[in-house]
Amino acid sequence: MEQWQFPPRYDAHYFPAPGERYWFPERETMAPGQRDEAIVARLREVMRYAWRHAPFYRQKWSEAGIQPDDIRSLADFEHVPVVTKDELRASQNAHPPFGDYLCVPHTEVYHIHGTSGTSGRPTVFGLSREDWETIANNHARIMWGMGLRPGDTVFVAAIFSLYMGSWGALTGAERLGCKAFPFGAGAPGMTARAVTWLRLIRPAGFYSTPSYALRLAEVAREEGVDPREFGLRVMFFSGEPGGSIPGIRDHIAATFGARVVDCGTMAEVTPWMHGAGSAETDGMLLWQDIVYTEICDPQTARRVTYGAQGTPIYTTLERTSQPMIRLFSGDLTHWTMETNPCGRTYPRLPQGIYGRIDDMFQVRGENVYPSEIAAVLTQLEGYGGEHRIVITREGVMDELAVQVEMDRTVETSGEAAQERFRQSAAEALARMLGLRVAVTAVPTGTFDRTDFKARRVVDDRDLYRSLQARAGGG
Repeated sequence: MEQWQFPPRYDAHYFPAPGERYWFPERETMAPGQRDEAIVARLREVMRYAWRHAPFYRQKWSEAGIQPDDIRSLADFEHVPVVTKDELRASQNAHPPFGDYLCVPHTEVYHIHGTSGTSGRPTVFGLSREDWETIANNHARIMWGMGLRPGDTVFVAAIFSLYMGSWGALTGAERLGCKAFPFGAGAPGMTARAVTWLRLIRPAGFYSTPSYALRLAEVAREEGVDPREFGLRVMFFSGEPGGSIPGIRDHIAATFGARVVDCGTMAEVTPWMHGAGSAETDGMLLWQDIVYTEICDPQTARRVTYGAQGTPIYTTLERTSQPMIRLFSGDLTHWTMETNPCGRTYPRLPQGIYGRIDDMFQVRGENVYPSEIAAVLTQLEGYGGEHRIVITREGVMDELAVQVEMDRTVETSGEAAQERFRQSAAEALARMLGLRVAVTAVPTGTFDRTDFKARRVVDDRDLYRSLQARAGGG
């Protein structure tokens, strides 16, 4: 396998031949069983490394009665206990700032990123210079698979802050030899400026969240600009579901005239593009020789069969600063093992990562994902660009209500047109979800727009429960 060693040492000057489909042909197209044998050997190496350098892992595995040399197969590896985000936060609280799973001296930390900490203590990511260079090489390789090439301009339209996505896209574009444009997002008026710059520069590649791409198209049209004028060839997304959901993916592709590629997993597991589609393959390929990914039953942490739904559990194969070994994601997806159009022999997530275990909600016994509702509405003629999902309980039954913006044409066409739009939205949602949905049509601009991840669900059942409890009803 090309440049396959641990710790990794990539040739910073390496590029495939210009007409080559694959960055590393052997690693990307080898027989899956042969790759699995190499991964098992690498898992032992990574575990030995963590055992030597990380008290966090040594204690966790000792308590479970597991040592690195016990791992002789992928089935053996399923018995290694999972790591949760709560455990990482507890480790960092006890051993600030990086936790006792940091495997390099503090002096070797080169980049610091992290979570916002809005729901508690932030999680700190400390990356060594060697890891940052590895991320750059991994991302460049995957972006090559998307169809981007040296000399292309890549427009990075994501917030440059603690968020890892923007920085990972930037360092990958730089290693790929692209003209990197770290435009950013989030400041007032910035999206209108993005329209101007995109028309001027006409980049080949564009990175953001799916929500921001839809917002960009909306602003472009307000400015009298057809988004196809940007000349984008590849749009790659992370941060939220959408890039693999046909209703959203196809709408963005048609709006911009570009190839849409879904990617992204967890910031803790950067290089997060190890789950990414390619120029020919939709969904997300699991680039298993970068990060070994298992789709598992959330209760048992054992792999589910191909075709089944589960949660991803991630193990970094090339990280040395804060290696993640069986990190439990809490996301939801399903995987397949089929012939991929691009010829890569990796498993695939056909619909990407379409939600989180804690984002899914139940209404009258039916599982509902916010991404399903977004996919339906995005394809709806007359949709004004935003919506809110409200779950209520006025009696003993849950009720699902969706407030949907109309576009200007519907809004100004009279009550009859507005009612037709409302009915069509209700019927489309009922067909998709198998539930009665109370739809309200509201004017365009009712809801705030986002430059980052959309937050569209309001669950009023908690309010209902608290009132019932105060009244002695539960």
